[in-house]
Amino acid sequence: MSQTIKLGVLGSGSGSNMQAILDAIEAGTLDAEIVLVLSDNPDGYILERARKAGIPAEVIDCGGFKTKFPDESQSAVAAQLKAAGVKLVCLAGFMRLVKQPMLDIFPERILNIHPSLLPAYPGLMAWKQAVADGARESGCTVHYVDAGMDTGPIIKQAKVAVIAGDTAETLHARIQLEEHSLYPEVIAAIAAQQ
Repeated sequence: MSQTIKLGVLGSGSGSNMQAILDAIEAGTLDAEIVLVLSDNPDGYILERARKAGIPAEVIDCGGFKTKFPDESQSAVAAQLKAAGVKLVCLAGFMRLVKQPMLDIFPERILNIHPSLLPAYPGLMAWKQAVADGARESGCTVHYVDAGMDTGPIIKQAKVAVIAGDTAETLHARIQLEEHSLYPEVIAAIAAQQ
């Protein structure tokens, strides 16, 4: 019998992917527990979602940096996650690059979901890049995090067709629907191997 896997979630925005993970846990399709939610954005709705669900939620101190994730902050976050018993770290719209020491403390234990079919369109606003590029399909990718920008080993992808008349917003909405089923599915598969 596999043990319920303890998850830590890092996010910067609304937390819709964290909500999808929570929903899968509540539906019984994911044997996991979110034990800690951290955000670099004090106004990120992900914190509110976590608190409403009774999950400890805290703001990450990034030392005043707008986009950088300083080593001291990463060390502090890694220590918090470890102290909470986290076995798998899930980035859910987290807008800073994770590097050492987080990668050292959670080797091949940090996942990210990205709104494109990597290696296409890494970085910010991937759905806008796809529409601007005239791409015929896009989608989302769950991958292990390494020190690069969306460059870690790909675990699973879901495709979304780009349809005539799509705007960045309409494409993004359809990609998010796929994200919300793909991410919990991948976490469940990893949890089953524990």
